[in-house]
Amino acid sequence: MKTLDRLVGDWTIEAQGPALGDTTVTARVSFTWALAGTAMIQRGEVDHPQAPATLSVITPQGDAYLQHYFDDRGVVRLYRMTFDGALWTLQRDEPDFSELPFHQRFLATVGDDRIDGRWEASPDGEAWELDFTMLHRRV
Repeated sequence: MKTLDRLVGDWTIEAQGPALGDTTVTARVSFTWALAGTAMIQRGEVDHPQAPATLSVITPQGDAYLQHYFDDRGVVRLYRMTFDGALWTLQRDEPDFSELPFHQRFLATVGDDRIDGRWEASPDGEAWELDFTMLHRRV
């Protein structure tokens, strides 16, 4: 879990891509430790009426992590997560608490004050298309 220290703090986000049309969406996200460092809380707020506020709990699972995702639409999902301090991935490719009408993944490179990421979707888990990019900047 100590590797996740690199994420701790507050970040601003600019998102752009096909799923957002011609709009640049701004957001804020924070990462904090919980339960004596055995879990990390990720909270997000988006400046767009159709985008949800989110809460995620990141917990260890073997050599990787699970991200337990919740949002104000009532969506609940589990993402398998890897993070080595520089590369961050989230992947959802099987039904969990919600149906799986499409596969999702997040791929990012993490620097000290910047995270360059992208959300992708796939109908079958093989042919991936960009939903949107996300540029995080540390506040």
